[in-house]
Amino acid sequence: MNKTFFLFLLIVLTFFSCTKKNDNLPRKATGKINTISVIIDDQLWNGEVGDTIRNKFASPVVGLPQEEPLFTINQYPTKLLEGFMTDSRTIIVVKKEDDNKFEIVKNQYASPQNVFHISGNSSADIVEIIEKNAPKIIQIIKDTEIAEDQRIINLSLLNTKIITNKFHISLKVPSSYSYVLGKRNFIWLKKEIISGNSSLIIYQVPIKTIKKDSSLIQNIIRMRDSVGGLYIQGTEPDSRMITEEGYSPYFSKIKLDGKESYETKGTWELKNDFMSGPFINYAIVDQKHNRILVLEGFCYSPSREKRDLMYELESIIKSISILK
Repeated sequence: MNKTFFLFLLIVLTFFSCTKKNDNLPRKATGKINTISVIIDDQLWNGEVGDTIRNKFASPVVGLPQEEPLFTINQYPTKLLEGFMTDSRTIIVVKKEDDNKFEIVKNQYASPQNVFHISGNSSADIVEIIEKNAPKIIQIIKDTEIAEDQRIINLSLLNTKIITNKFHISLKVPSSYSYVLGKRNFIWLKKEIISGNSSLIIYQVPIKTIKKDSSLIQNIIRMRDSVGGLYIQGTEPDSRMITEEGYSPYFSKIKLDGKESYETKGTWELKNDFMSGPFINYAIVDQKHNRILVLEGFCYSPSREKRDLMYELESIIKSISILK
């Protein structure tokens, strides 16, 4: 009898101990990629504060052929700061209070999560805080969303030994992609979607191909048009991928895997054909291997929004590690 009671007591204590441990674990942050929960009362949301939030965080994404917002914004009144919206990866809490304040709290309600607290004595004060801190907020959100995309990618990975052997790099590509074409210095991978496809191409050219002068952007465009003409062709006669001339590409210098790199965003088209879409091109200056290593993502999806498709491609490319 005593043994039975002791065993029962041990089971109960173990159960409650495990329950308590689970309660202490942070909840998993949820939500679609590039989505923000904004906690703000309607009076502020429908005025200049709300306008400023929309102008900063729902501005058009650069490099897309049609306007799409930088982030999808879901607004909730302050009294609803509980329940499912507190599991969002990104929460911006805006209040009118006596003191002006900007604070970033990591993993306040779930993980991974960024909660941005903004308060001011007046609408003008709140607007000033948002204007000042918007670039920092946007960069933090982007980094978090890239990490989330990469976490999802890691759940099911493609065998990339071919890429590693050919280019001496490590790259994490989802298993939804498949190899389309492989040449000596070129690989093309593609993922079929309901309304089209997403593509990732990897190639290398001599380091002298891109000169660091006033013609840098023109050199990059000339390089990608040359590669597109060789390997990416349509079904119509003499149709090949080129950079669309009607849209000026967006260009910036960044670091990728710690190396000087050039990021170019623009629109591609098939010459003598009707197909077109956005691309994002990264040209990495790899001094050790005396080459320009290029990773480019592009998609064709005429009846679908393209922001998140391009974000996945950016996440794949930014997982790169050049092997020693």
